[in-house]
Order: sequence, then C-alpha cells, then structure tokens
Amino acid sequence: MTILLDPTSERVPAERPRAPRLSGLEGRTIGLLDIVKPRGDVFLDRLEARLEREGAKVLRYRKPTFTKPAPIDLRHEIAQQCDAVVEALAD
Repeated sequence: MTILLDPTSERVPAERPRAPRLSGLEGRTIGLLDIVKPRGDVFLDRLEARLEREGAKVLRYRKPTFTKPAPIDLRHEIAQQCDAVVEALAD
C-alpha cells in the first residue's frame, strides 16, 4: 500500500484514486508544468528531451507564481491538451 501526503494542510485527508498509468509514451502528449521555482526549468528541459526521445509530444506550461495553485483556466487547458502532466518542484 502506498500512502501519499497532500501538503495543502487539509484537516481531513481526501481519498483520491490513483490515475491509471499510460501504456507507453509513443504518440502521447505530456504536459510539463513549471511552478517557477529556481532550477525547475533545468529539470523540465532534461525531462522534455528524454520524453521526446521516447516518442512523446511535450507541451510546456508555466504558473504565474509558485505561491498559489495554478489558475483554473491553466489547469483546464492542461487537462484538455495532455495525456499526463509532470509538475517541477525544485530549488
């Protein structure tokens, strides 16, 4: 059993089912979300190159600030355009 902790200070932990894994990356669209913390873009640049070598199409997104959640319109755009998303957390 894997337990994931949500760092958003919830009073009661929410139960969320895990999303199914992709069967592969070939032909998939993967979103890379930069939360604009220092060096997150370095991680995403390397990940983008790796994903493209595996046959994925990569779309890059950027939050306006790391201090707040991504705006709802940005989250909706990512959900509509991508099969999966990676969010960069770095300092």
